[in-house]
Amino acid sequence: MKAAVVREVGQDPVYGEFEEPVLREGEVRVAVTASALTNFTKVRATGRHFSVAPRPPFVVGIDGIGRMDDGCRVYFLFPRAPFGGMAERTVVASAQCIPVPDTVDDVTLAALADPGMSSWVALETRAELVPGETVLVNGATGTAGRVALQVARHLGAERVIATGRDRAVLDSLIAQGADAIIPLTDDPGRLTAALREEFERGVDVVLDYLWGPPAQSLLAATNARKSRSPLRFVQIGSAAGAELALPGSVLKATDLRILGSGIGNVAVGDIMRIIGKLMQAAATTEFFLDVQTHPLSRIGELWPAASVTPRTVFTVEAPA
Repeated sequence: MKAAVVREVGQDPVYGEFEEPVLREGEVRVAVTASALTNFTKVRATGRHFSVAPRPPFVVGIDGIGRMDDGCRVYFLFPRAPFGGMAERTVVASAQCIPVPDTVDDVTLAALADPGMSSWVALETRAELVPGETVLVNGATGTAGRVALQVARHLGAERVIATGRDRAVLDSLIAQGADAIIPLTDDPGRLTAALREEFERGVDVVLDYLWGPPAQSLLAATNARKSRSPLRFVQIGSAAGAELALPGSVLKATDLRILGSGIGNVAVGDIMRIIGKLMQAAATTEFFLDVQTHPLSRIGELWPAASVTPRTVFTVEAPA
């Protein structure tokens, strides 16, 4: 079968032949139609992700949309190595497949799965969002951050705040559900004042996709909170840096709970349950997504520059 294959450690995937998957007990076979490129997929393909990476040769892609042998259209997650989502066919544990609504197309569902899941998991299982609370999304101008604003609103957030560097995209988020925007400017005083104003007004949950200096500035402003309830700060991504300096005074000034959200602290069963909710929500809620599609046959030429913002989805043609 045709697939996007990493043949040696450190090499980009290429489009070529790979062995046909053979079913094992408890598995289903899926004829793949669409698989989105995610940061997880790109980093895991290099062997540098903290999760266990398969040894070459292997097929890239951690999830996708397709049809099982019985014709049921499904979303699937974490195929059995060395198989992956970017192939004509893959195999996955039956518990890691869920039916998807017929009213939403394959590309949209494939593109929505990762960013929608990351924010929904963070809000429901890590922050335990209560309807009526205020959510601040730090780094809301990327695909994941933009979807996070919409998911927060869908889950009952009364007020949603967005930060980001891309001013044009940031301005557009008002029409997509943001109540307030804060530009991440190079003027420390102006940024701190804007953040402190929002924390004084009241923030209950922070979803952080940036870490590094932007998160450090944000945490330094949390002492402006007047609420005695805990502020749940959920770290999801590290687009602005892998580390930050956290003064002890920040932890003493407010009831602050710093949490991570990822596959290391959320069970796969919980992830699948929430993706199921997300897929059904997509049938009744319009999530704004910037998506570009390409045939899987172009994986070799597009991989080095392929983007997660806008979300790149590779489509798979049915074999002749």
